[in-house]
Amino acid sequence: METERIAGHALFRRLAFERRCLGGVLAFAMAAVYFAYILTIAFRPSLLGVPVHANSVVTWGIVVGAALLSFGFVLTAIYVLVANTRLDALSWHLQETLQ
Repeated sequence: METERIAGHALFRRLAFERRCLGGVLAFAMAAVYFAYILTIAFRPSLLGVPVHANSVVTWGIVVGAALLSFGFVLTAIYVLVANTRLDALSWHLQETLQ
């Protein structure tokens, strides 16, 4: 069968491994940063309630929350960059090899 031939190919296994590792590392990074933020809110909310500077209405909680959202966009950009360069090249090479 065609799927068995593809699944058994060394390039396919390499592509699947790299994609799984990339996704796992990026997901772990996002989860770690997010849970650190949530745990800070749960156990030390006063840390995030401190104003950024004197007479400011903006607190560190807002800044860190915005940074958390930005971090998600950065991780997405990293995934897209790696997927469009390394993973697409492996996929193209696999297609060429199997034809």
